[in-house]
Amino acid sequence: MKKTFRDLYGTWLLFFYYIKWPIFFGLPLLYLEMDYEHDLVMDILWVYSAYLILTELYKRFISKSYCDDNCRK
Repeated sequence: MKKTFRDLYGTWLLFFYYIKWPIFFGLPLLYLEMDYEHDLVMDILWVYSAYLILTELYKRFISKSYCDDNCRK
């Protein structure tokens, strides 16, 4: 059971690593330009993608803990 949860966690990490940007920019395009019907699941995925993008940008540009002295070695 523990291995299954670890595999699912890894799958979700890889999925959102590659799909967060298309969801973040594509879903508003679908809603505004192509008259796509609002879907609660897609809205939740969009919010989660926005959260992942904001945390990544915060860690990369604002927080100094993203790359400590270990990166210079």
